[in-house]
This record gives sequence, structure tokens and C-alpha cells, in this order.
Amino acid sequence: MKHLPGQNFFLILTAAVCFCKTVRAQDLDMIGVTVLRAAVATNVDGSGMRVAQAEASLTSDLLTWEVNPAKVGKPMSLFTYFSAAGSASVYPNSLGTNSWHAEEVGNDFYGIPYGVATNVAHVDIFEADHFISYYISNLLPMPADPVVNQSFTFGALDVSNQQAVDSAYDDYSETFGTFFVSAACNSGISVKVCAPGTSYNCISVGAYANSTYYNSIGPTIDNGRCKPDITAPSNLTSFSTPQVSGAATVLMQAALRGDGGSDTNSAFDLRTIKALLLNGAVKPANWTNSNSSPLDARYGAGVVNVFNSYEQLTGGKHHFIVSTFNPANYPQLPPENSNSIAALSGWDFNTNSTTATNDSVNHYFFNVTNAANSGSFMATATLVWNRQFSQTNINNLDLFLFNTANSNLIACSTSLVDNVEHIFLPQLTAGRYDLQVWKAGGANVVSDLETYALAWEFVSSMLSIAKSGTNAALMWPAYPAGFLVEATTNLAPPVNWVALTNFTSIVTNNQNRLILGATNNQQFFRLRRPNL
Repeated sequence: MKHLPGQNFFLILTAAVCFCKTVRAQDLDMIGVTVLRAAVATNVDGSGMRVAQAEASLTSDLLTWEVNPAKVGKPMSLFTYFSAAGSASVYPNSLGTNSWHAEEVGNDFYGIPYGVATNVAHVDIFEADHFISYYISNLLPMPADPVVNQSFTFGALDVSNQQAVDSAYDDYSETFGTFFVSAACNSGISVKVCAPGTSYNCISVGAYANSTYYNSIGPTIDNGRCKPDITAPSNLTSFSTPQVSGAATVLMQAALRGDGGSDTNSAFDLRTIKALLLNGAVKPANWTNSNSSPLDARYGAGVVNVFNSYEQLTGGKHHFIVSTFNPANYPQLPPENSNSIAALSGWDFNTNSTTATNDSVNHYFFNVTNAANSGSFMATATLVWNRQFSQTNINNLDLFLFNTANSNLIACSTSLVDNVEHIFLPQLTAGRYDLQVWKAGGANVVSDLETYALAWEFVSSMLSIAKSGTNAALMWPAYPAGFLVEATTNLAPPVNWVALTNFTSIVTNNQNRLILGATNNQQFFRLRRPNL
């Protein structure tokens, strides 16, 4: 039983039966880990990072919650265990016994060989009851763990109890900068996304496999917020969640060592990491959103792809071009300005400041062109900010994309309840665009100043074909990942495009290279995304 302000709760695991995964290598392919390791010269594997795993016990006596180091291919010295009975740095110990659930989570998070962050410096394992009642409820610092995996939920709660859990977690993340990666629950349409995966500042994880979702869906029961935020491959959210925890860990490692530029504190911030993870996600074929509901109720931003997120991190931090104020013009048309941000994939960590009478807009101008100066682009932009400490509400920020040539509004994300805004355009014509981060001013704001993270991607992937001996070689950029090659024998309607699933591409010099035999009768090829 867990204690949060004024309430007691029971925790439930997000898995009901033992589930030992046999497809982890394919999962690493799907979420971009394989191509990340192939394309990046230096190891991006969680090196130097200390992480945490909070585990609900499998039994009522709160004893079966530990990870046996041997079951995840790690030395005993890597682990510290915490419960109400104390702490231990050896295994086995008197605090509890091993849990198959904890070990399967660990294998996906940091285990050898199929974890995402295989070289973390230390793992703190917490019995979840103690973790919540001692650390979270009392706002006490845990060891220096910037990422905490939570593959459990509180189950179905009423609105007031969910809000109590959300507030406790949001206050903790604001106080200590902790990034909670939390399962969305496995109840499908029967139960909405469950706490703690409903907190504003966490990243809530669903499960995606076989072209469908296996998680509880959004929106939240309190005010209709978008949750989950993202998905990963599994049919249980217990084991999709640690994949996202691993992805967050390797991005934080890369941020701290300067892969995103010299401002490592901004790159490391949980808002930047969350924005990058959401912006790099690959959309399932039936993904959808709306202006007022920025994420899909089943998939969030899509399926995590850490390679895409890493490439956007390495695009660097770029300051907005100009900031403007206006009292009553929502949204604001693009101002005259000839400057542009050079990086079509990148991020920013900045502030937006309003007054009692003025809204504020930060403008990011982009010349969206390629070498051919033609063709269409795929555009994705994600804006993230936190619910502030001890606040019931959030500041209202929106995201707009304007064509500067004619001042036409191309897309927007204008949720009144979410602290995430997300724009996705599978086809955007070349041109000059103004990406706007808007903040409401006036008397009813939480604060005049809000810190936010913004990630963006404007890409046009070109497929080329060349002779390779007696065979044909198809080539296209490794970034962004998530494209599928399709082929057909002719272009006479109706065209029958067939995915080339029986061939494996090899990444060389940041290019995918796919060799087709000379006897292949297909003559026309294209890239398609989404491909999930």
C-alpha cells in the first residue's frame, strides 16, 4: 500500500503473467538502436549514467522485487537495493528476493546483450512501495538517478486520487530534475492510462506490436490530456517502458558529453530529452491527432526511435530568431526577417516571457530546401514544458507553422490542457517557414516566464539507384530512420507497391545500401513512411 497526500493506493504490475521476450534483437532494430550503434563512431550506450528501477513486489509480503545481477549479465557491484528495511549492495540480501518481472525489465533497460543502455555505471533498485511512500511523498532526494523506470501502475483511480499522484510526481521532477518513464497500463479501452503514467512531467509509455497497440489509451480522466506520450515494441507496457528508459539514458549520456553542443545542461534537461524522444518517434500507419489533441490516444507521438532523436540532438541548440509581443492577435503573422536557422534538424531550450497585457511569440525561421530545391519534406516539431512546482494548472503554450511567402497557417497544435504540442506533416513543400512558440499572457497565467524545449525535423529522403557489379544498389540516407523501400514492376494503374521485406540494408557512411539481384523483376522503387 502506498501513501501519497491524504490517500492510500495499491500498486499493480503492468504484466499479469511471466513474459520472456524472444524478439529483443528485432526490437532494437525497430527502435533505432541497431542503426545508432552502426552509424555513430563512439559508443552511445549509457556509459557513466546512474539509473533507477522502481519495482512493485510480486507478492503481498513485499519481498519479490529484486534483480538478480546474473540474470541481466551484470556484475553484483553494479547494483544497490533499497526498501523500507534498509539498503544493500550485495546479492542475495536480506531485503527481498528476485523477481522475474524486475529481471525482464532490466534486460530491456540495461541488460546484456539486448538492453538499450548496456553500459550504465550503476543501477539503483527500489521496492516501489518504499520508493513512493518515502522518496516521492516526502520529496526526499534519492541517489543521483536522472532516469527512473516505472513498469507498474496504481490501476484505475478516481480523479482526485489520480491528481494527487500526478502532483506528487510532478513536484518531484521539478525539484530534482528526475525523468520518470512510466508504463501506461495494459487495460486497452476498459481502463484509461493509469497513474503514475498520467503525470504531466513524465513520459508515459504504451506498447506496440503486430501493427496494433496493447496499452490503455488516453485521454486522462481528469481533464482530457494526451497520454501515453510514446510507444515501444512489446505486447506489455512493462517491457516497452524500459526501452524508452534506455533511450532516454543514452540521449542524456550523449548530451552530457557534448554531442548536442557545449550547452550540456540544456541538452541534458528532461524537457529537452522528452521533446527529442517524441520528435524522433515513427508514426504507425493509422496514427492521427488534431489541433487540440496533439498526440494519438493509442500511440502518443509514435514508436520511439533513438537514432532519429540522437540525430536531432546532434543538430545542435539554436536560439529563436526574434521574439514579438502582441495584445490581441492570436496567432501572430510572420514578421519581416531575413535570418534563418541553418539546421533543419535540431533543438532549443529557451524561455518565453509575457506580460499582464501581452502574449509573446518566439519565431524560428527555416529555409526548407534541398540540393535539388524540389520535392516534398516531412516536418515534425515538438514543444515540451513542465507543470511547475505546487501548481494545479500549466501555462498555455502553442505551436504554429506559417508559410512566410503568403502568411498562410500550415499547421498548429493548440491544446489547452497538455504541456506538449506536436506538429507532424508527412508532406511539406519546399519554402520558407516560421515555426512559432506562442505563450499566453494576461492575468490568469501560472507565471510570466516559462522554460520550454523545442525539437524539430524538416527532412526529404531521396532514394537513388546505381549499378553494383551485375546487381543494383538502392541507397538512401540513414537519417531519418523508419522508411520502408517498396517496389513495383510497372507504373500502370492500379500500381501494386510491394515492400522489400526479404532484403536487409547495410549502413555505410550514414547511407542505407540495399543490393538487389540482377534477376529481380521489379523496376520502380520508392521510400514510404510510416512503415510500421
